[in-house]
Amino acid sequence: MPHPLGIELLTVLGMGPVDHVTLAADLGCTAVSMGLTQLPMNPHDYRAWSLREDAGLRAELKAVLRDRGVAISIGEGMGVSPEFDASERAADMDIFAELGAIRINSVDMGVERERALDQLGKLAEMAHARDMEFTIEFCPAFTIRTLGEALEAVRHIGEDKASVLIDSMHFFRSGGTVRQIAELDPALIGHVQLCDAQRKGTGNYLQEAMTGRLIPGEGDLPLREFVDALPRGKTLGLEVPLMAQAQSGQPAAEYVAEIALKTRELLA
Repeated sequence: MPHPLGIELLTVLGMGPVDHVTLAADLGCTAVSMGLTQLPMNPHDYRAWSLREDAGLRAELKAVLRDRGVAISIGEGMGVSPEFDASERAADMDIFAELGAIRINSVDMGVERERALDQLGKLAEMAHARDMEFTIEFCPAFTIRTLGEALEAVRHIGEDKASVLIDSMHFFRSGGTVRQIAELDPALIGHVQLCDAQRKGTGNYLQEAMTGRLIPGEGDLPLREFVDALPRGKTLGLEVPLMAQAQSGQPAAEYVAEIALKTRELLA
């Protein structure tokens, strides 16, 4: 398969970072997305953890990343919101740089457009200063809703400092087409997140995005064509939080292995 796989933070539902990296490596995946603190979604009742507060955990994570050949493809949790100014993210940026993160990803949490662009620009500059890339994720429920709007933000910031994160669910639900991907400058695609979904939602979009995504091949999205249109070799971060399986008591290693296996079968 020409695209390596990664395991996104949301898929492992609260798992500690060292176990997350170890599981990804065991499944033949080469990347993870990573936050600095445990997600509130923790159906497995994993022990609480914080990379901000635990220097020992940071050292352990750096060692397992190195030893298992896994990269942090995106640093998460850096969204812009009315509650924070980008300047307050400096310490978090330093931690991600220490951990060797390739890029920082940000979303706008419903911020007014002008402020969102200003804050995203500041974050991009901060990431650039630390030799990390910066991506902007679009979502139908936020201010920056579509690929086109995300590209406008990238142009505003500067194509040398920002690119887009394309999440397959957000992309198709916002009206995206495979042709748009095929015609897009590959340099503008910083990161890709893959899941399946129904073409049309039936309820709260953000709730569905957090708990209702489907394993690739089990929904309506044209994922094979989507992936074929991507630049060759682009890592596909699997973002499929199987909440029902977790709540049933199925170990995370089992359902994450199923996600990886079925994705590889679909894309073979």
